[in-house]
Amino acid sequence: MLLASASADRLRLLRDAGYTVTASPSGVAEPPFSRFGDVDTYVSVLAELKARAVHQRGGAGLIFAADTVGVAAGEVFGKPSGREDARRMLAAISGSMHEVVTGWRLLRARDNLMLGGVERTVITMRPWTDAELDAYLDSGEWQGKCGAYGLQLPHDPFVTDIVGSTSNVIGVPLERLHAVLHEFNLLPDDAPPP
Repeated sequence: MLLASASADRLRLLRDAGYTVTASPSGVAEPPFSRFGDVDTYVSVLAELKARAVHQRGGAGLIFAADTVGVAAGEVFGKPSGREDARRMLAAISGSMHEVVTGWRLLRARDNLMLGGVERTVITMRPWTDAELDAYLDSGEWQGKCGAYGLQLPHDPFVTDIVGSTSNVIGVPLERLHAVLHEFNLLPDDAPPP
């Protein structure tokens, strides 16, 4: 399977789940959310653009693409543009409930079969202290992360509740992906069992 992403976290997650995966970053620039009508459309269109970009470059077999954003108090958070943007995002999710939304697409290159959907996970976070916020920003862990936060497994010190797929928070709804691969008989011979 080709992963249309440069995300080391997504690649590790898929490999840890037993898939044979090669990273093939799409190179697709992510336009601002304001050009789209709603979150579902935004993440779905971006995931499809990424899958098609890898296919057009000659990607073969199965191509998996995803786009993930955070939504807190009606605001959509992608990757932070810098430290102050990350601070703003982290302050918005501190002590609150927010949603992680992933649009995903699975493209079978030989016949252009495209499957996909949108997955949601709701996360509740305890309030952060100013010292915790500064330490997290200093760590650089926020860089390249949707909503400026990367879920720490198995026991996240800031998250008090997760409703939905934990892997979706990392940008790959593994449960849904595996179900679709089985349902449409797309599993490669070396794929993990259900």
